[in-house]
Amino acid sequence: MTNPLLADWTTPFELPPFDQIEDSHFAPAVEAALEAARANIAAICDGSEPTFENTIEALVLADRPLEKALAPFFAMAGADSNPAREGLMRDFSPMLSAYSSEVTANKALFARIEALWQARADLDLTDEQQRVLLLTRRSFVRSGAELEGYAADRLADVKQRLSVLGTRFTQNLLADERDWFMPLEDLTGLPDFVVAAARAAGEEKGAAGPVVTLSRSIIVPFLQFSPRRDLREKAYTAWVSRGANGGETDNRDIATEILSLRAERANLLGYDSFADYKLETEMAGTPDAVRDLLMQVWAPAKASAEADAQVLQAMMHNDDEQGPLEPWDWRYYSEKRRAEEHDLNEAELKPYLQLDRMIDAAFACANRLFGLEFAPIDVTLYHADCRAWEVTRDGKHIAVFIGDYFARGSKRSGAWCSAMRSQQKLAGDIRPHVINVCNFAKPPAGEAALLSYDDARTLFHEFGHALHQMLSDVTYDTISGTSVARDFVELPSQLYEHWLEVPEVLEEFATHADTGEPMPRDLLDRMLGAATYDMGFSTVEYVASALVDLAFHEGEDAPADPMQKQAEVLEEIGMPHAIRMRHATPHFAHVFAGDGYSSGYYSYMWSEVMDADAFEAFEEAGGPFDPEMAQKLETYILSAGGSEDAAVLYKKFRGSMPDATALLKGRGLAA
Repeated sequence: MTNPLLADWTTPFELPPFDQIEDSHFAPAVEAALEAARANIAAICDGSEPTFENTIEALVLADRPLEKALAPFFAMAGADSNPAREGLMRDFSPMLSAYSSEVTANKALFARIEALWQARADLDLTDEQQRVLLLTRRSFVRSGAELEGYAADRLADVKQRLSVLGTRFTQNLLADERDWFMPLEDLTGLPDFVVAAARAAGEEKGAAGPVVTLSRSIIVPFLQFSPRRDLREKAYTAWVSRGANGGETDNRDIATEILSLRAERANLLGYDSFADYKLETEMAGTPDAVRDLLMQVWAPAKASAEADAQVLQAMMHNDDEQGPLEPWDWRYYSEKRRAEEHDLNEAELKPYLQLDRMIDAAFACANRLFGLEFAPIDVTLYHADCRAWEVTRDGKHIAVFIGDYFARGSKRSGAWCSAMRSQQKLAGDIRPHVINVCNFAKPPAGEAALLSYDDARTLFHEFGHALHQMLSDVTYDTISGTSVARDFVELPSQLYEHWLEVPEVLEEFATHADTGEPMPRDLLDRMLGAATYDMGFSTVEYVASALVDLAFHEGEDAPADPMQKQAEVLEEIGMPHAIRMRHATPHFAHVFAGDGYSSGYYSYMWSEVMDADAFEAFEEAGGPFDPEMAQKLETYILSAGGSEDAAVLYKKFRGSMPDATALLKGRGLAA
């Protein structure tokens, strides 16, 4: 039979034919695609006079067969893994790294790129083509194209080994998350929505009754509501011990080797540290700039958290619980305090935050801002929980949007946006296929899926990324959509979260799951009034993680013992006893599952400085749906991709770069 990954796709919108794809198809398809890609690279280096078209554009198109074979694989490997796909990922990682190194080490190819770079002033290139040429050459140089002999060979080996280790780190973390659960015999104090989610999780695990798993959408509400301190401690300890349980899934030695290899990589390329190498192409530019921002926020956040800790500890002692406030106590007493001080609790809010209604809200905001319309489509996807919509504007097809919202044992934790196909015009008017993946608790059959307010923010956040992909309007997919600086990529996602807080949006879409009644205005006001509640806690756990990430990578030599280095950093900044890092080293997937956020976890906060300022622009202009600001946002941010430097694009949108004032104000941490 024909391998569907190597055939033309006649499916609706040319989506992958998931009903025909079997795991056995991936390896031969990737091998054939690699062979085709290598032939394409060889054809570029045919000795002809280099032009932008026969070199840069040909290079952009060279990997098309490979991208086609891998797009469905990566979607399935991340969101619906199984032993076969995990094995394939272990096989593919070094193969793909070796191919990448082979391309960037191709002297004939780089000579053509360099010749075009030196002659760029005479090539009559468009602004976008000049940008693509600059980024292509820079990518080759940063990948070692100018290295010779041992240094070139060693760099290729380092990158290949890093790809293997990143895959192992991810799979170990998934194994720990998949294998642990705690049966719940005592349901005291747990709201109905927590019990329902625990029962559904128990059914998925094949347990006899409700269970707590390490899915954030289950363990966090359990920690908020269970009065059983012993069970909270047991669950919390398992949650923060992911990747550090000894045995085959322990990630500590892997983290050590990854940091060592990254330092060596930076050294081979002539940088003082991996942080210097990584940040060179970001908006921040230097480790000092990152540290300066983080420390501006750390001091007020820590002061706020320490004041909160005193209140929570007093509440705990009033319950006759002895000893200091511990990390497994914080969420429980913070939830009680929120109920007392804001007359607000998660159980009261959840019935009004239905998943389907929040999806409708995200779509409606995109319609008012950008004229987008969303129509459900009946297509076969990689899992029964997935659903899809065609996105149009004025009757014209814009994108396919896929939502995969529920947690399951085969899905890695967290939430993310990816594109199985990116927008571009080089090979025709190619429109994107965009996926949002989340890990919300799946309800029992026939019941509505209910979100926490944090879940709803996550949904809007990931949809902001999706808009960046869907509204992209460039010629080359190398600069399409989210192909931007790492500390700029979170701007559209974090900015879109603000529309969830717009009262008129909630008044329309926050409706009760049973009665259909809109959220009472009093409850809505209380919810929005508590928007910055416990912000000291959330800011401290985030900034601590970002500072540890930076410390791991800013020295000439990697830390010999990352766990010791983590402890030293936390002691130096005075980490409050009852708060832990949001992501401790053994499960810090942002940093160790790949290079994406290594030395870059700060990016969320760097982007938040801009998103707070950007939403202020809407408020100053006439409100959250001001059409002129929406058009500017689309023109200079969402449609532009990486076609210009990130700072240039932001200044075109806003006029100037902001400082941290709006961020501190938005978090309720301003003096």
